[in-house]
Amino acid sequence: MIPVSGFEGRRVALFGLGASGVATARALAAGGAEPICWDDQYAACSGAEAVGLTVADLTKADWRGSAALLLSPGVPLTHPVPHPVVRLAEAAGVPIFGDIELFSRERKRLAPKAPLVAVTGTNGKSTTVALIAHLLRGAGRDAQLGGNFGPAVLSLEPPAIVRTHVLECSSFQIELAASLKPSVGVLLNISSDHIDRHGTFERYVEIKERLPHAADQVVIGVDDPRSALIADHIEQDDGRVVVRLSVRNPLADGITVRNGVIATVAAGAEEAVASLDGIKTLRGAHNAQNAAAAVAVVRILGLDNRTIAGGLASFPGLPHRLEEVGRIGRVIFVNDSKATNADAAARALSSFNHIYWIVGGRPKSDGIAGLESLFPRVAKAFLIGESAETFARTLEGRLAYELSETLERAVAAAIGVAVESPEPESVVLLSPAAASHDQFKNFAERGEAFRTIVKGLGAKDEKAVDC
Repeated sequence: MIPVSGFEGRRVALFGLGASGVATARALAAGGAEPICWDDQYAACSGAEAVGLTVADLTKADWRGSAALLLSPGVPLTHPVPHPVVRLAEAAGVPIFGDIELFSRERKRLAPKAPLVAVTGTNGKSTTVALIAHLLRGAGRDAQLGGNFGPAVLSLEPPAIVRTHVLECSSFQIELAASLKPSVGVLLNISSDHIDRHGTFERYVEIKERLPHAADQVVIGVDDPRSALIADHIEQDDGRVVVRLSVRNPLADGITVRNGVIATVAAGAEEAVASLDGIKTLRGAHNAQNAAAAVAVVRILGLDNRTIAGGLASFPGLPHRLEEVGRIGRVIFVNDSKATNADAAARALSSFNHIYWIVGGRPKSDGIAGLESLFPRVAKAFLIGESAETFARTLEGRLAYELSETLERAVAAAIGVAVESPEPESVVLLSPAAASHDQFKNFAERGEAFRTIVKGLGAKDEKAVDC
């Protein structure tokens, strides 16, 4: 735990009692503050009381004595409308922070030069931070992994010069972390997402851009136009060198991936770092970008190419992200439940051929029309969740589909036709291109349901299959 100083003897309001909220409340209490906690969910409040936290309805509180409002990142700050607790805090002139902001303040107090890697982007953040931490640990470093992925940031060990914190930062967290200043800031990519929470795409981009602008050293993927423009602005406006990443285009300087080989480029001259060939946990162009970003970061932190290559080869991958969970004959089952938008699903679809695609859930604004160029890779789609009818209209006349409604029916229908395919290998792919909240608590629960269904079919553990 990282005890939070600066609020000793003062009352601090805290709204949102998920894992990060509870960790924040405990860290505040450990630093001498008096956290008053609340959540819209009765079960969350009961759980907080059970571990000794003070719970009171913040909508009925006297805000004049509150030093701050600590807001969980899932709670609306501005859109679609501010949460009532946010309105009350603002009306009382109470500052609003998130847990990343508290971590940033403690780092500045305890060890301002302690290594801090912060990664943001629309897609690929979790794989990238997990891979960075894996590479550092393989080199014998103390790497603390958390933030939006993994443990809550304030539950980690405190900042120290011999310890590297590797944090995934969502746009929600960045918005509530004004003093975040990473040693190395990474922007992977930007595509349309979370417009419902930020109002406009431009606002979403502006928030994402804060992280690399604040970093001491900057790594940016430049294969999308917005990120490329941000890289140019940082060099022109701030006068700093940006390490650019590309898996699509040649670079004069930076890190590229061509034919599965990660290489550094300096003044047009390439030097191979490592090959991704045969590493199933880093399959696909999107994972090539994730790996290139991780390589850029750990090279900045002093790892050599041999150590990097060994770490890439031993990376176990992450659940729910192109995770191969089983096989029946020539059919592989791939769990990509984390693909909650079209851009993420595109990365999965581009990684395979002969796909039996399970798609749908609670739709986002971009839908799946932008995936049409990848439809030739799909043998048939199986539509589930609230988006089924909408997605069916997109697919009509372009791709064979059926309305399966539920995940269990979709898996049964997909394996029924996939096993009859003459192809040497087919893929039943759960890559929903939609949120999970219509039928599941979150993408992880959806992915675990897929894994359980596949196991019930008698599929072999894919990890044990040599293919």
